Amino acid sequence: MEKASNLESKMYVLDTNVLLHEPLAYLSFQEHDVVIPMTVLEELDHIKDRKHDVSRDARVAIRGLDEVLKNATPEQMLQGVALPSNKKAKASSAGTLIIVNDHLFVDSISGLPGNENDHRIINCAVYLQKQHSDSKVILVTKDINMRLKAKGAGLKYVEDYRTDQLIDDISLLTSGYKKIEGDFWDHVGECNTQQHGRDTFHHVPKNLIPDVFCNEYLLDGGDQFAARVKSYDDEHITLKDIGVERLMHQQAWGVKPKNIYQGMALDALLDTSIELVILTGPAGCGKTLLALASALEMVIEKGIYDKVIVTRNTPEIAESIGFLPGTEEEKMAPWLAAITDTLEVLHKGDENPISSRNYIMEKANVQFKSVNFMRGRSIQNAVVILQPRIGKILKFLPPCFYWPVEKVKRISLNMDFCNDFKHSHNSQSLQSICYLGCKYNTHSSNDANFWRAAS
Repeated sequence: MEKASNLESKMYVLDTNVLLHEPLAYLSFQEHDVVIPMTVLEELDHIKDRKHDVSRDARVAIRGLDEVLKNATPEQMLQGVALPSNKKAKASSAGTLIIVNDHLFVDSISGLPGNENDHRIINCAVYLQKQHSDSKVILVTKDINMRLKAKGAGLKYVEDYRTDQLIDDISLLTSGYKKIEGDFWDHVGECNTQQHGRDTFHHVPKNLIPDVFCNEYLLDGGDQFAARVKSYDDEHITLKDIGVERLMHQQAWGVKPKNIYQGMALDALLDTSIELVILTGPAGCGKTLLALASALEMVIEKGIYDKVIVTRNTPEIAESIGFLPGTEEEKMAPWLAAITDTLEVLHKGDENPISSRNYIMEKANVQFKSVNFMRGRSIQNAVVILQPRIGKILKFLPPCFYWPVEKVKRISLNMDFCNDFKHSHNSQSLQSICYLGCKYNTHSSNDANFWRAAS
């Protein structure tokens, strides 16, 4: 390997967990050199045969590396093979992919076990730092403890892998609303307004809000204006005038929004023309409460739907719901305790909250189902609430919500995607979610809304 000429050149040493987190992570360092130690390849080889999702990511990483290096000679692999161009990169690729045999490097770190793979990878980075003093050698790892050990071993530059959060996926997920500075009508001027029953619609120029989605909410700097995008074309956007006061005074099953963000969420949940609503946000911001209250309102009070289906998957330790005696609902009840807890909160003022909860579950025909058995079902006239846990449940979301069935309200409750991504090795799942959001929101029809919950 030739020495870099200046400190502007960077050499990234990737840890195994980075490739498990995003199998094609080496393509994110387009203009720099990427080093894969032999120890990382050995760890990928040991992981690829396990019966978990992480094994699939290991196989994808191995196949990707093979695709880049398949025509390279051993000498070229040591010198560096040019990285393929990445469509998402803003500039053309100028970096290289290098495979190094870190087992041949002299152990320059004292006080750490020599047989530990983390120790070997850190030693590789320290060795390269000494050999390439004119370049910044950076160890990239998701392991916090490993970053601390690397710093203590004398490595100057250690980073977490955050490219996926800042560029690829989170930016594709719309927040569900836009906030316009100042007074909205000062930007519009004159517009064509139509009245349809109790609803008022405004037709404003498209260049006023260039990047817009159907069912996206609009707010301004004041405390009066609120609207939702009904449709748009190349020239005009049709807005449904809602108003902040109307959003804040709506209610479902006795639940009223505490802020404008919950008001927008409740409006989307209660609108039967919106077939898909995805609520994301931190724990405690009211996702489950709003979703369940809206479902009960539409099933019992308004009679729009016939039943409520609540579903989620079970963790790895119980991917199948088990063979012990009991029905599917009895086995799913512990995993869906958040729903029963919410029902008790909604009826905490009753004389007997437990009896009220059981009565409402029977009257609203609330069913607990495992997501493992949802594929292939034809669900009619129902509200479906999918409550995924962090991790690989995300991969089940697209097929569950592609049902070509009318009169099915689909609601998904997710934790904050940024936090999900920190704890998940499966980046493809989140990409699927973002693709689903783009698929629904780019259509000029009233069929979906993404809303980021705000506590």
